[in-house]
Amino acid sequence: MSSTLPPEPVADTPETAADAVFHGIVQGLAQQRFVPGQRLVEVDLAAQFGVSRASVREALQRLAAEGLVELFRNKGAAIRTLSPQETLEVLDVAERMTGLLARSAARAIAAGAPRKPIEAALAQLHEADRGQDQDTFAGARRGLYRALLATSGSRELRRLLPSIHMPIVYAQHRPATLQQVRMRDYQAMCQAILAGDEAAADAAGMQHVRNVREAIARRLQ
Repeated sequence: MSSTLPPEPVADTPETAADAVFHGIVQGLAQQRFVPGQRLVEVDLAAQFGVSRASVREALQRLAAEGLVELFRNKGAAIRTLSPQETLEVLDVAERMTGLLARSAARAIAAGAPRKPIEAALAQLHEADRGQDQDTFAGARRGLYRALLATSGSRELRRLLPSIHMPIVYAQHRPATLQQVRMRDYQAMCQAILAGDEAAADAAGMQHVRNVREAIARRLQ
């Protein structure tokens, strides 16, 4: 979620105490308040989020089901760490899904969907990029993906995108050039989407993830 995002989990407004913990940990990954391999202690999380330990356990079960957290018998939980191969597999899935999201949003724009939500989200992303604040940039990136999902109107994409483990990828691999890569790519992708060009939007979305993969691969080497 996260991240990617490439897609990352897109809901920021918790409805229950367990939601608050769930989204807090996902967003904490994007903001480096939580890191891969970090142990998650129920009592500490309950105090941090101001919820009951039952709510924490529910959130951890959901995070484990999403593949973001590993649960260990009698040893608690920890943020999952991805191997290099697992990282590349996540990026393979994210490449296809990001292209599909961009294509779907472009199709909707061509059919008359309003352009303003995407334009506003992109403007906020540019502002965050100029401020060089990673937390603000992460929030603006999530806002852009929410705008693209809302424009696409696809229930399947809304269901599937949050399950891709981009929050862990971004938390685990942070090349110095990654934000520059993403900003340039988001601009190109949104330009194609706002033009209603499905093929160009699809290609730009997939190329974005390829560029992220290349930056991460250089770091792994």
